[in-house]
Amino acid sequence: FPADDGIDRELIRGELKERVMTRRNRFHAMAEASIARLIGNWVAGQDSPRGSVASGEVGCILRRDPDTSVGIDVAYFSYDVVSRQTDETTMFDGAPVLAVEILSSSDTHEDVCDKVQEYLGTGVQLVWVVDPVFQTVIVHRPDQSPSMFNNTERLSGGEDLPGFDVAVSELFE
Repeated sequence: FPADDGIDRELIRGELKERVMTRRNRFHAMAEASIARLIGNWVAGQDSPRGSVASGEVGCILRRDPDTSVGIDVAYFSYDVVSRQTDETTMFDGAPVLAVEILSSSDTHEDVCDKVQEYLGTGVQLVWVVDPVFQTVIVHRPDQSPSMFNNTERLSGGEDLPGFDVAVSELFE
């Protein structure tokens, strides 16, 4: 595929999905930076060996045959996944522990639902759907009902990000 043709492409269960590249706004960009920083601070406080946080449409191969490769706004990968990457790897090969999708005006409900379902179906343990306009986070976990948190509440990483705890409002600073 051309590298910079203004088209955002993802492969979901072997099906190519194309859409005009999202035009990010400052609210999206600031939320992405804050979330990556907060998770990065948490990672830095973990014992070695530790995983890694990445942001900015992190290329990730979630499964093969049928292939699923996506761009994730912010992701936390365990040490096990990070250690399997090589110098030739351009995308993370393996599911992150946490996938964060920050809503943009061009996102459709159907596309977000498809991604959340694919994340959970490929082993992602924690998915946050972040709305920078309403300053909310919907938390998805396998085999559990989603939970919504607003900017007056705290967000915990539970068993998947032990010790991670932050005021939701901090995600939007």
